[in-house]
Amino acid sequence: MATWLLRTRNALLLSLLLVSAGGWAAPLTLASKNFTEQRILSAITVQYLQAKGFQVQPKTNLATVITRNAMINKQIDMTWEYTGTSLIIFNHINKRMSAQETYDTVKKLDAKLGLVWLQPADMNNTYAFAMQRKRAEKEQIRTLSQLVAKVEQVRRTDPKHNWMLGLDLEFAGRSDGLKPMQQLYNMPLDRPQIRQMDPGLVYNAIRDGFVDAGLVYTTDGRVKGFDLQVLEDDKGYFPSYAVTPVVRAEVLKNTPGLEQALNTLSKQFNNQVITELNAKVDIEYQTPQQVADAFLKQRGLI
Repeated sequence: MATWLLRTRNALLLSLLLVSAGGWAAPLTLASKNFTEQRILSAITVQYLQAKGFQVQPKTNLATVITRNAMINKQIDMTWEYTGTSLIIFNHINKRMSAQETYDTVKKLDAKLGLVWLQPADMNNTYAFAMQRKRAEKEQIRTLSQLVAKVEQVRRTDPKHNWMLGLDLEFAGRSDGLKPMQQLYNMPLDRPQIRQMDPGLVYNAIRDGFVDAGLVYTTDGRVKGFDLQVLEDDKGYFPSYAVTPVVRAEVLKNTPGLEQALNTLSKQFNNQVITELNAKVDIEYQTPQQVADAFLKQRGLI
C-alpha cells in the first residue's frame, strides 16, 4: 500500500512539473496552409515549442476555410493566420483600414468565437505588383500609379505592343480583386493585356519577360531570388496581411507559457526575414525543417 501511494504521489508531482514547465496533457494541434511560408512557420513553431517542453502535432496543407472551421469546432488548437484574411474572408469587411485598425478589428470580432489573436509579426504578406528590378529602375517605375500611367501610355501610343500583366485566376475574378483596384487607380485594361495563370507561374513570367508586370505576394522568396522590384501601393488598395499566432482561448488559458512562447516567435519575423527563409526553400530547395532548425539555432532559441 505504501509503495502504491509513493508511486501515485510521484506521478502526480511529475505531471505538475510538466504543466509548470509548459507541458500540455494532450498534444497541441497546429494547423498550417499549403504554401511555403506556412510550412516554414509550422516547422519553426513545432521545433521551438517542442524544445520548450510542449507536445505539438502539426496538421499541414490545410485550406484556409477548413482551418478556420476546425479552430471554431475545437478540432485544431492554433495556427498562424493573416489579419487581412480574417477581415475580408471570415468577417466580410471590405473597408480599407490601416494595419493597426485591421488587427484591432479582427482581434475583437474573433474573440467572440473564442479565438485569441496574439502579437502580430512585423511583416505584411499582401498582394503587390512587381517588375524586373532592372527594368523598373530603367523606366523609373516605383509605384502602382506610375505603372498604371505607363500601361496607359503604351496602350494609347503603341497598341500592337500593349503591356501585359500577369494575374492569378482568383484575383482576376474576386469581388475585392482586380475590378475595384482598376476603379481606384483609374486603370482600364483590354483583354489582351491580361494573362491569367497559376499564382506560382507569375514570378517566372515576370523574370522571363513573358509579362511586363505581375501580381505577387510581398514575402515570397522568388521576389528576392528572381530580383524583382515590388511596386509601392501608393493609394493603399491592398489590405494588411500581418501574420499572427491565433489560439483557442480555452487552450491558451490551460497551457501556461504558450502565449509567451508564441509571442517570442512572432517577434522574430519581418518581411526581410521571412522572404529570405522562403527563398531558402523555393530557390535553394532546402526543406522547411532544415530552414527552421538553422533559423532557431542562429537566433539562440534552441
